[in-house]
Amino acid sequence: MKRNLDILVISDLHLGIYGSEADEVLAYLKTVEAKKIVINGDFVDIMLFNKKFWPNSHMKVVKHILDLISQGKEIHYVVGNHDELLRKFLNYKIKNFQIVNQVVLDTEEGKVWLFHGDVFDFSIQTAWITKLASFLYDYMIMFNSWLNKNVMKPMGRKRLNFSKTIKANVKTAIQYFSNFERVAAETAHKNGYKYVVCGHIHSPKIESFNVNGEEVIYMNSGDWLESLSSLEYVDNKWSIYMHTRSEDEFKKEEGARIEMTNKELYKDLIAEFKILQD
Repeated sequence: MKRNLDILVISDLHLGIYGSEADEVLAYLKTVEAKKIVINGDFVDIMLFNKKFWPNSHMKVVKHILDLISQGKEIHYVVGNHDELLRKFLNYKIKNFQIVNQVVLDTEEGKVWLFHGDVFDFSIQTAWITKLASFLYDYMIMFNSWLNKNVMKPMGRKRLNFSKTIKANVKTAIQYFSNFERVAAETAHKNGYKYVVCGHIHSPKIESFNVNGEEVIYMNSGDWLESLSSLEYVDNKWSIYMHTRSEDEFKKEEGARIEMTNKELYKDLIAEFKILQD
């Protein structure tokens, strides 16, 4: 039986790269029925996309979202830094689906401002540091995933989480995340919002900030590379959903890969989009 949600915020799926847990994303999406869905950036990782790596599980997630669009579900696609090429299609709309930079939703608790959050990178640290850190982080995540599936699991060892360790122990990383959250809260306050929701930093959280004597609620929807998390709004209350990995968490992804040429990939995607024309 599906759980009914008023709002679902999910971000940082990074479909198209090795570390993306597409099977777990699909398993989760099939358990919920949301009135409104916000995909808060980095749905497909266009930045690191390799046309020769497109597992069936990744296509199934795309199909699921397309099915929801065809059903007329209200879906806001907020563009992130890894899928920023989609900014060429800002405000594109079909049925109740729209590509945007940000979205404001009305709730009983007040207006909620949602955007990916990459806009803060350059205000928190210098440009070259931001680019280098982003590059190293992306490849660390992919290597971490490969190591868990091909080394740790066969040896019967516990999963490693490089990112979590760095976030918890490296002073510079701790300072960055703290600054990111504070800047998001302060920016929301300046714009008159009590609630602000970001993705981007892959760190699920709901935290109250005091900004000039007023409360601002900062929320982060996490990611589907490591934390496997999302934000859910039900009965006037926000909560973090933490997905429990299935028993088959280390599926034979190598065998699930499909090698596709540009023409084959394009043809397959076009075939899926035809459901929107029915």
